[in-house]
Amino acid sequence: MSSSDNNFVHALQSISARVDKALDAWLPAPSPATSGRLNEAVRYSAMAGGKRIRPALCLLVAESRGVESEAALRAGCAFELIHAYSLIHDDLPAMDDDDYRRGKPTNHKVFGEGTAILAGDSLLTLAFEWLTELAQYGVAAEKNIAIVRLAAQAAGYAGMVGGQMLDMTFERRETDIATLETIHRQKTGALIKAPMQTGAILADYQPAEYCIIEAFAAKIGLLFQIKDDLLDVEGDQKELGKQTGRDASLGKTTFPGLLGLPGARDYAQKTLAEAHSLLQQLSQPVPLLADMADYIYLRQK
Repeated sequence: MSSSDNNFVHALQSISARVDKALDAWLPAPSPATSGRLNEAVRYSAMAGGKRIRPALCLLVAESRGVESEAALRAGCAFELIHAYSLIHDDLPAMDDDDYRRGKPTNHKVFGEGTAILAGDSLLTLAFEWLTELAQYGVAAEKNIAIVRLAAQAAGYAGMVGGQMLDMTFERRETDIATLETIHRQKTGALIKAPMQTGAILADYQPAEYCIIEAFAAKIGLLFQIKDDLLDVEGDQKELGKQTGRDASLGKTTFPGLLGLPGARDYAQKTLAEAHSLLQQLSQPVPLLADMADYIYLRQK
């Protein structure tokens, strides 16, 4: 592992600890008076670990100008709640019908399908409650509105939900690379891009540099999905904490399925190089973002 990789791993560990502490404090505690089992199901998925990539992206961009941001932590945690909701619903029998997530039984296996659906709904709506409160952390109203709009677009019909629908639509059907990229630009990329855009808004990035961050985020989202597809074929099930080979069994079109394993690896490498090239256009370097791109490319889980 290179020194830059080590730097990023340490930064990610530090951010993960901040996120875990904040989530533990901010999430509703189980209580008989407030649908205790629902809150337990909410916390089960939100506190189940994971890489915390989305809040990390938000925080790395927002704090790239040297100021620690409580607003970015709140917003990053909100994006993590949206991600957690999506995983609960994605694992349901009506979707991918998965039994394990991050090495633990999926939410519906522990709490039942009805409670799992409501836990996902609760996480999504709580995320928007948190996002509307950024003014309490000194964020101007117009910025706050822009961030809420970004989150809604990323999570909704033109983003993650729409991407999931396209993914289902093209199961067991021939497709091409352009369609596959569209699916994952919405399903995976939208909820990676929005936290980075949010960080750039909070850090007062100028329009030209905001566009660079936006383009870099799109590349990172694509790279994340290519790597996910590769790990579903080549990854170690114990290390991943979930069953491998699920994409093929569900008839999903994937980058390895479309390009072959060598072609998918080459495509990931090309996407990584394009991401690095975009970062070089920033007036002030953000080394940890370059390290983040390498981390996503090299990750094994």
